[in-house]
Amino acid sequence: MNFKFTEEQEMLRDAFVTFIKEEVAPYAAEWDEENRTPVELMPKLGEMGILGVFVPETYGGVGLGHTERVMALEEIARYSAGLAMMVFTHQLGMAAILDFATEEQKLKYLPDMCAGTSICGLAVTEPGGGSDVAGQKTTAELVDGQWVINGRKCFITNSHCADHPILTCKTGEDERGRATFSAIMIDKGTEGFMPGREENKLGLRGSMTGELIANNAKVPESNLIGEVGKGTPIAMKEIGEVGRASMAAIATGILRACLEDSVKFANERIVYGKPIAKLQAIQFHVADIRVAYESARLMLYKAAATKDEGKPATIDFGMAKYYATDKACECARKTIELMGGYGVVNEYAAGRYLRDAMACISSGGTSEIQKIIIAGDTFKSFK
Repeated sequence: MNFKFTEEQEMLRDAFVTFIKEEVAPYAAEWDEENRTPVELMPKLGEMGILGVFVPETYGGVGLGHTERVMALEEIARYSAGLAMMVFTHQLGMAAILDFATEEQKLKYLPDMCAGTSICGLAVTEPGGGSDVAGQKTTAELVDGQWVINGRKCFITNSHCADHPILTCKTGEDERGRATFSAIMIDKGTEGFMPGREENKLGLRGSMTGELIANNAKVPESNLIGEVGKGTPIAMKEIGEVGRASMAAIATGILRACLEDSVKFANERIVYGKPIAKLQAIQFHVADIRVAYESARLMLYKAAATKDEGKPATIDFGMAKYYATDKACECARKTIELMGGYGVVNEYAAGRYLRDAMACISSGGTSEIQKIIIAGDTFKSFK
């Protein structure tokens, strides 16, 4: 067992850190306050290799793995969980293309997505519920060589900025009469397709979240990703691994922010003539945050390494996502408590960490969904 990054990974991480401290850290509070998505940063992220770090060089990527991908997301989320959310959702759609699209589609779309000159996304959730995938109402009917799409997606990240979102749509029924779904790419600007309401979120501000509406929107038959009727497995694979991995990475980044800010504040805040870091009650808070961060980090990178080995990692990522998001909420609250009155002043970032952590819980599957998945696997694995 090796718990260290390789020399190459450390060099890559150092490059990411330098870039993020210059291009993200100074503006994170502003993006949050204004609820502004810094779309203009995407080409810079592409140039740094962050967007396509897991994509083979053939398609314009860096050719590394998901360990490096979650490493970058953790570094971004340390300062802006909202920006990390936009990046991961872009990568979520890219992963679906990489895993299921035709060679022609990969060569057509992935290079620009790796470069950040076009933005992707994956739209599954509908007003009836995000976890009830089988209950989706959006339909796509093949008419004269075109998919005619009707329906409404909600709580979709990158809703208003994605150039090529991938939608899951009902396209038929199986032999038992159950609905089957397909994954279809629809280009921004397609007639009959438009963004709807943009949400004003509690946390993860700095990433657009809203509706996508299709009203007899027509796209070429060739925009199908994967096979007809296989949209649910595509969505479940990418959400289960890439999506939950990303949410675990974002929550881990928030945990590190809580840890570093808590230590800095405790060392600088003087009460009764000495730093509050000398107080046992403060030390208890810092110890709890440290253990939570280190634990979440180990779970995250173990799961990412498992995926990079080509092994199933859905359960590993589910556990990492459940633990990291839960602990991020708990530790953000501890950070606020440690800082006292300063913790609730918006000039400090602790309140943002709590809001971002709370918003992470429902993204990529709620904690309750994760526990159901984890329990089901546990009963199979520990007999």
